[in-house]
Amino acid sequence: AAEALIATLDTAAVLAAADADAVAYADLQRSWKDADMSAEEKAAVEARALAVPVQLVERCHAYVLAIQAFLPSCNPNITSDAKVGIHQLAGAARAAFQTALVNSPPAAERERLRGLLREMREVEEALLEGEACP
Repeated sequence: AAEALIATLDTAAVLAAADADAVAYADLQRSWKDADMSAEEKAAVEARALAVPVQLVERCHAYVLAIQAFLPSCNPNITSDAKVGIHQLAGAARAAFQTALVNSPPAAERERLRGLLREMREVEEALLEGEACP
């Protein structure tokens, strides 16, 4: 079970997301100043600036659920570490969601992301109450 979880938790992808966010933001800043940028290129830049934090919310959600599923088979001496990971990922997802909001996602996408955040919050609440995960 631990090996499967480790394979699922792709830290390189999360670190790459930070780099992708920096590039997307630099491109977005450029789009604000470049009067010669075409409408198509500007739309593509804006779409990338939204996609990066959206993908991070999705990845954090998947990782939270993977850790939650792992908890029953986790060594009891280290469950607190796994639970801390859930809280850190949920916090990262909330931060990414805040960034996504700045990029004006469509209402349906906002609601979908809010649903992912709600699911993570339910997992966190169960942990904080000392309950088994839902």
